[in-house]
Amino acid sequence: MIATPRAARAATPRQMWGGLLMLALLGACSHTAPSAVAQEPNADTACVLDGMLLQDFPGPKGQIVYAEGKPDFFCDLMELFTTLRTPEQKRAVAGAYVQDMGKTDWDHPKGNWIPAKTAFFVVGSKLHGSMGPTLGAFSSAEEANKFIQQQGGKQLRFEQVTPEMADLTGGVMHDSGMSH
Repeated sequence: MIATPRAARAATPRQMWGGLLMLALLGACSHTAPSAVAQEPNADTACVLDGMLLQDFPGPKGQIVYAEGKPDFFCDLMELFTTLRTPEQKRAVAGAYVQDMGKTDWDHPKGNWIPAKTAFFVVGSKLHGSMGPTLGAFSSAEEANKFIQQQGGKQLRFEQVTPEMADLTGGVMHDSGMSH
């Protein structure tokens, strides 16, 4: 019997399954999630929750872009966080965006969308949005602090905004731990 090099021998079923598993794992690693891009609302864009026209109200707006690519717009960041923080929210989120209030006018915000997860939020300020007390969003801690000096409030990161703070029935107003 002549010895053949290992590479020339036929693969065993175990080796074949192992190779297929490795290919599947490599394929999963190279699969990228759909990239989400913030979209600019137009004059007739309405809030997904209450149908209010976004451009009719002050304060930062929000949007969630779902994995299938369609965005839902919110006329207030309280609504955005209420949607993101509810356990019933099961749709795959590709990205959530808020307006940078350090770069746009509070009364008539336009553009300046930033990823919600990287924003610095101010809760408990004197300024209101479409639903009353709301969160302000900023791309830098310095801009958020400047806003706090003028309007009051407390700075938080995305992970620190709790469902209770984003309660549409007045969660921010009932948070006695806030410094004003």
